[in-house]
Amino acid sequence: MKRMSIWSGVVPPLCLLMATSVMGYQGGQDNNQAAMRPDSRKAQSQVASGQKIKVEGTILKRDNQGFILKETTGNEMSVRLNGATKIEERKSNPFRGARKYSANELSRGLFVEVEGRGDGSGALSADKIRFSTDAQRVALSIDTQVVPVENRMGQAEGRITEAERNAQRLSGQIDELTQVANLAKGGAAQAQKTADLAVAGVNQTNERITSLDEYQEKTGTTVLFKVGSAVLTQGAKEQLDQIASQAKTEKGFVIEVRGFASAEGGTQLNDRLSERRADAVVRYLALQEIPLRRIILPFGYGKAMPVADNSTHEGRVQNRRVEVKIMVSRGLTSPVNVGATSGGGQD
Repeated sequence: MKRMSIWSGVVPPLCLLMATSVMGYQGGQDNNQAAMRPDSRKAQSQVASGQKIKVEGTILKRDNQGFILKETTGNEMSVRLNGATKIEERKSNPFRGARKYSANELSRGLFVEVEGRGDGSGALSADKIRFSTDAQRVALSIDTQVVPVENRMGQAEGRITEAERNAQRLSGQIDELTQVANLAKGGAAQAQKTADLAVAGVNQTNERITSLDEYQEKTGTTVLFKVGSAVLTQGAKEQLDQIASQAKTEKGFVIEVRGFASAEGGTQLNDRLSERRADAVVRYLALQEIPLRRIILPFGYGKAMPVADNSTHEGRVQNRRVEVKIMVSRGLTSPVNVGATSGGGQD
């Protein structure tokens, strides 16, 4: 099959996983949720018994026997692991041996190449699975960010169910108010106004609950580092002091920390260096009394995602950085002002 670039196999998994989580949360019906989630869809591609094939795609779901693979053609295929399955690095350097991996490192969102034969049940029994270190690093980033969001969505679903029950009870109260108002001389208009106000309150409460897991950037800063260094400068500490002070005034916030490096040096060195830079920022914020539960799992991206040209000195200076952002929950910070719709006091 035609080989694809690593980013063409990595960006779609992130979009697919995030979209699947949000669609499953907003569906509101069990059957709709089951139709949208990857774990409920049956694989469309069938492999004939004994047929030898090679496929590429993204891991949608893991289980004890293997995983569901979304092929680059858009179809899904069931892949099974066996005792002889080899899992190794798809390396670009021909002068060193490929790294070996365990089945536990086949995570959701990972772009892989699979070789094997049909096992008689329509699934592909894998003889060899290969993936690049870049694909593994981005899959880890996907898993550490998507899984916490899905967990919070599950918690929010319980709150939404309670809100729906409250809405039903309010709906019954509104019906009673409307009947009384229609019977009372001259009271119909005021009863309708009361009913509209109650409905608006329910709608705004539901909207606020659904936005609990929607975060928006409130403020941020970029901390720069010297060549090969993960030590915070005095200027960097002053920037982080301002971030810490701002965070202490916020409600429903988290802090995102992402480390980067310039293109100077090898890939592995830059990966470790970017992680050390992110860890240095987290440690400093913790010493400024920022709770660790408020800091999203920091990650080092190495020389990926440069913000400037690495071929110039000025560009490399800008790329040796850690990005720090304060993200606030829209559901906790947006005011609910039901009374504003009442149209003033009584006549």
